[in-house]
Amino acid sequence: MQKSVTRTLVQFSAGLALAFSSGPVLAKPATDCPLRDAPFSASSPLIDLLLSPAAKAIVDKASGGKIDKMPPRFAGTTPPSFAAILSLKEASMFTGLKPDAVAELDKELRALPVTAADKVARCARYDNNVPAFTLPKGKRHVLLFEKINGFKDTPSVDAAHAAFLAMATRKGFSIVSTEKAGVFNAKSLSQFDAIVWNNISGDVLTLSQRKAMQDYLVKGGSFIGVHGTAGDPVYFWDWYPDVLIGARFKMHPMAPQFQEARVAVESAHPLAAGLPAEWRMTDEWYSFSTNPRSSGSKVIATLDESTYKPVGMMGLDLRMGDHPIAWTHCIGKGRVFYSAIGHRPETYSEPHYVQMLENAVDWAAGPKTCTP
Repeated sequence: MQKSVTRTLVQFSAGLALAFSSGPVLAKPATDCPLRDAPFSASSPLIDLLLSPAAKAIVDKASGGKIDKMPPRFAGTTPPSFAAILSLKEASMFTGLKPDAVAELDKELRALPVTAADKVARCARYDNNVPAFTLPKGKRHVLLFEKINGFKDTPSVDAAHAAFLAMATRKGFSIVSTEKAGVFNAKSLSQFDAIVWNNISGDVLTLSQRKAMQDYLVKGGSFIGVHGTAGDPVYFWDWYPDVLIGARFKMHPMAPQFQEARVAVESAHPLAAGLPAEWRMTDEWYSFSTNPRSSGSKVIATLDESTYKPVGMMGLDLRMGDHPIAWTHCIGKGRVFYSAIGHRPETYSEPHYVQMLENAVDWAAGPKTCTP
């Protein structure tokens, strides 16, 4: 009962903050979504195949109609949906399609014309709505971005939202939130010292919005990414995982999903200020197929794999050996911080993790320069 009441209060406060964070926006459809003109293929977002009657018919025939038997959150065509972060290859566990069958489907799908209706449907999950903010003078300004097209775990998103709002009150900076990707334009972004991506999943930015974000970082803007912001099985913008995040998600344990583990702090970086050399906590622990150190990142904390069972679905070995869990790097003058901690709502009230996030905002909203 207590947990239910607490969660309701968190959701209410998060919703209230969102309601007052930005002014009204005028709906403006997006026309420059990244894959608007791309041919259908086995590498297309599954959601785009399901949005096309012709493409869906090909997949249905090959899979024996298994797509329609999938839960809506996996095969829904209205975001948030897992179908936005899967291709046919990654969806094989749901469709039963073997690699050879996927290869044959790829040929059939590529033969389909991409119609005007297909292009409109593909772009519908993007937006060009530009929110209007009223920001106080004399304070650091932080944008909390919360548009999600892929997997959305509402309790964790709401808990992170509430934690950042509480942090702003304690630390005295100004924070506003929005689910409108239209904020990613040069004029709007120039108002903010840092942007926080709150468990963002799925491709959410148009081509022009992507460029605005890249330009913002190169010129000295800052990015903070939390947990699910780097947890998609498939990406349709290589720059995002390979350059912005600096590592590609592999999987998290499932036996069990949430486990206690030892987090070790290894850096004298300002992001580690006030943190103990180690602490233990329970969360969903991500493993990555690439190590952020190889992309030049400065690791803040690592995970001790001997303190939990890094085993994924179907017994997949998720050990990395050296297992970074929070790190930072530069993009031009821009400061980037990512933490893989944060699936369970409780993590956003864990004192050491809250300290790390507060350090991240202080550091990210600092001078517009970054030292590799």
